[in-house]
Amino acid sequence: MTTILKVSKLVKRFGGLTAVGGVDFAFPRGKISAVIGPNGAGKTTFFNMITGIYTPDEGTIELDGASIVGVKPHQIVSLGIARTFQNIRLFGSMTVLENVMVGMHTHLKTGIFGTLLSLPRARHEEEQVHQEAYRLLEFVGLQELLNEQAASLPYGAQRRLEIARALAARPKVLLLDEPAAGMNPRETTELISLIRRIQEETGMTIILIEHDMKLVMELSEHILVLDYGTKIAEGGPDHIRSHPKVIEAYLGKSAVQGSGNAVQVEVIS
Repeated sequence: MTTILKVSKLVKRFGGLTAVGGVDFAFPRGKISAVIGPNGAGKTTFFNMITGIYTPDEGTIELDGASIVGVKPHQIVSLGIARTFQNIRLFGSMTVLENVMVGMHTHLKTGIFGTLLSLPRARHEEEQVHQEAYRLLEFVGLQELLNEQAASLPYGAQRRLEIARALAARPKVLLLDEPAAGMNPRETTELISLIRRIQEETGMTIILIEHDMKLVMELSEHILVLDYGTKIAEGGPDHIRSHPKVIEAYLGKSAVQGSGNAVQVEVIS
């Protein structure tokens, strides 16, 4: 098992507050990993450093062995890291299809505006972009809504559209920041199937931030647990589920029931 993304002694401070303090973790290539922890644990700050939104005060971030510290966010996308956000960030007045096309801008030779405006030099590329965008919409189950405005979609569909747009960047690593937030149980079950299918069919490395423990435990092979910006545990689901520091810091009282190969995690507040 090889490492695709590695952080070492990663630190980010805001004034006198240390949001992330000396975190080390190696994300394995082609696997689904998760970053969990209570609110304020530093999870989104951690993602923001990986994607270049924040520059670490200390430490290193390496993608395929090369440092990406100080690299601008759009350049990091070009290098192979794409993400979704905790708060959905779609272009509401654009169509579903156009939102996915925007996600391809780092790979376009003629530029996204030339493609959207159908300038002569962009027509061939426009056709290719349309085909790829439609394929991604089929993949996430939104092909019937391609001409709808993004803002008109139900919440769960907007989440899937944001994932399709991230996939349009053709990433090596896909970061999903609370993808199940606000979803009902049916939508969450569909999301679990979609994330698993992305990994199985593409071999992509996927890293989740998520509070839904059912989703985390079902999908993730490797889990990093943060609390107050520091790493308190790492390992597989079974190790994390029973780790005393994790139970104390994040899960609260938990009842774990095993039935054959199926493990149910109930979190009681």
